[in-house]
Amino acid sequence: MPLALFVTSCSGRNNNGSLSIFGILYVLLAIAALFSLLKQDWSLTKKLIWGAVIWFFPFGGSIIYFLFSGRK
Repeated sequence: MPLALFVTSCSGRNNNGSLSIFGILYVLLAIAALFSLLKQDWSLTKKLIWGAVIWFFPFGGSIIYFLFSGRK
């Protein structure tokens, strides 16, 4: 039971459907990562791979992008 409560409490939304502070942080971080990604002069393949990392790994993908992408 505690595991179920922990997993459901990690949502980016409050009980009334509005975004929590973590949801807002995620949206801002993901938008910043996507704008940074689009401004890069990389090949389409590399942009798609980084875009998939950002999309499929919500907080971690954006952080990994900013730490390891080798941006200019």
